[in-house]
Amino acid sequence: MVNKHYQVKKCQLDIAGHRYTYRLYRRHDNDNQRCILLLHGAGVAGVDTWSNIIAKLNQWQYILLPDLRGMGETVSHCQGELAYSVEELVQDMHSLVSQQGWDSFDIAGYSLGALVSMLYKQRYSSQVRQQYLLEPGLFDCLDWNESKILRARYAQAVIDLRNNQALTGVTKFLNTISPQRKRLQKAEDIAIARLLKRRLGFANALQSVNDLAVLLDREQLVLDQGNVVSIIGGLSVGSMHHYHQQLAKKSPLWQYISIQGCDHSLPYQKPRQIAAILNQISASVSSA
Repeated sequence: MVNKHYQVKKCQLDIAGHRYTYRLYRRHDNDNQRCILLLHGAGVAGVDTWSNIIAKLNQWQYILLPDLRGMGETVSHCQGELAYSVEELVQDMHSLVSQQGWDSFDIAGYSLGALVSMLYKQRYSSQVRQQYLLEPGLFDCLDWNESKILRARYAQAVIDLRNNQALTGVTKFLNTISPQRKRLQKAEDIAIARLLKRRLGFANALQSVNDLAVLLDREQLVLDQGNVVSIIGGLSVGSMHHYHQQLAKKSPLWQYISIQGCDHSLPYQKPRQIAAILNQISASVSSA
């Protein structure tokens, strides 16, 4: 595959009982050796999430874009939708970047992918340079107990997805994660269709986050981060914005940015603005 700026190679790699599908982008006019790993959210594929953003990126020579377990084109060897933990996704990504020979790189993660990014930084701190977190999972409320309460709503969505009430489950998920979204019918239809492609894989992704919420020391996870830019949709709930504002006030390494006119689906709604933010921050870090 070829696009305007990148040579794109679609590859597969066996990792922990799964045939991982990923794409490696190499920019023709850049030899700075900078690398970035892009991670998608629950129930969606890597290309669907990031392709319009990648088209506007210019700071990285190499971009690695995987489909996580149960999503996109990544499948288990047994062909079933197997349950997994977020920690297993972290280990999968470590296997993938090790296979590429990367020892220093940036990560941009969306929702579940942002949570994987933070856990990766906690475990392999020397490898991760700059992080870009788009609507990170489990970072939706300042009050950790309030955030845990929301998991009960996601748990009900998981039950529906697994019991042949997939449309109901997807609707409950959207109403929980983006209650203030603009409900334009075309956008709703696209979002629902995207999440229904692999409903059981989507259910497993939501369950993995719920399972992590029971065990996670969120305060310690924050302390273990490095240079972070959190990007939140302007239409996301106020408690999420308040929390990320507080994180930015407490740490000079944490930067908070709100993108107006979009909700949790910001990678699909504002790809140009997100790419511009990533490019600008990366350029400023490189010149510092």
